[in-house]
Amino acid sequence: MNAPPTRPGPVTVRTFTQRLSATPRGARLARYLALNQLHAWGVPYGGDASDAVAVIVAELAANAVTHGRVPGRDFELRLSLVPGSVRVEVTDTCTGPRPFGPGDVPAPGPLDEAGRGLLLVGALADRWEVVDREPPPGKTVRAEVDLPGGGQSSR
Repeated sequence: MNAPPTRPGPVTVRTFTQRLSATPRGARLARYLALNQLHAWGVPYGGDASDAVAVIVAELAANAVTHGRVPGRDFELRLSLVPGSVRVEVTDTCTGPRPFGPGDVPAPGPLDEAGRGLLLVGALADRWEVVDREPPPGKTVRAEVDLPGGGQSSR
């Protein structure tokens, strides 16, 4: 006798999207908003996932402001709480060359004052990629951080 097929439980995906000015203040605000949203979703302050997302958002927002800034245009922060992980997306509208992707980021010299941001993203994210912005122009850098236990918050 075969058991009847079971239906998987509902999948809840929560998202938070905010456009921010392409300024240092906008980059700082992105990190602050990300931490508050994670806390609202039940990902506690000071945990490994929260700390990793904070650094990733800070680095990607700083890159969007420094390298992807187009005068008069904002950048976008999008967080998604998907089953088992938090996805971070930072999008800008710059049409210049795309940043290096996973495995292509060159190591900076020991005295270089810049060039470590994407290395940090690669070290802290469980997965990351660079994709074209839809709709063009621009690009999105997307990173995912797995949550402990692979579960989702009950909030």
